[in-house]
Amino acid sequence: MRSPAFARGPVAACCAHCDTVANVEDDPTAPAPSHPAVLLDAARIARRVAELAGEIDSAYAQLPHPLVLICVLKGSLFFTADLARALRIPVVIDFIAVRSYQGTRSMGTVELVKDVGMSLNDRDVLVVEDIIDSGLTTSFLLDHISSHRPRSLRLVALLDKQVERLREVHVDFTGFRIADRFVVGYGLDVDERWRNLPDVRHLDGM
Repeated sequence: MRSPAFARGPVAACCAHCDTVANVEDDPTAPAPSHPAVLLDAARIARRVAELAGEIDSAYAQLPHPLVLICVLKGSLFFTADLARALRIPVVIDFIAVRSYQGTRSMGTVELVKDVGMSLNDRDVLVVEDIIDSGLTTSFLLDHISSHRPRSLRLVALLDKQVERLREVHVDFTGFRIADRFVVGYGLDVDERWRNLPDVRHLDGM
């Protein structure tokens, strides 16, 4: 799901349904911090999650059954919880887990650790991801969930990292586009550290 490489660049707030993109430029002359520096603060994340909930409510206004949110453990846990509480439409939540990272380094393979526990047959499913980068993990997840024969399958991601994709992935609802840098917080971690931060921060020098 991640790429350990990074480069300084803009952060863009966007969605699949809007043309306006707001940029926040990093200062290229600023010294690299020795601890995670805030990239997206908690208030900005909360505002964007509320906006995403509105877009998803509109997209799923008429459903025969509650929308199934699939939380991708562990990184999407906080995002899923906040998004579910902001949605007005009925939802149910299930969980799936894969393994593709060890520390900051990709293992090069994707392994299913935990499958969903409910039937997805003929259900409308929205996969909730923390971050999209190479596309390998997300592509694996979407292919696997498709095998459960849902009625529809879409993807919402808090962060869309602007890197070259190894696998193309269509993101239906996007929170923020970020530059290629390693980020932690709001569910994202390095060996379980930093996951509980209320905001998204970047780790320079990794």
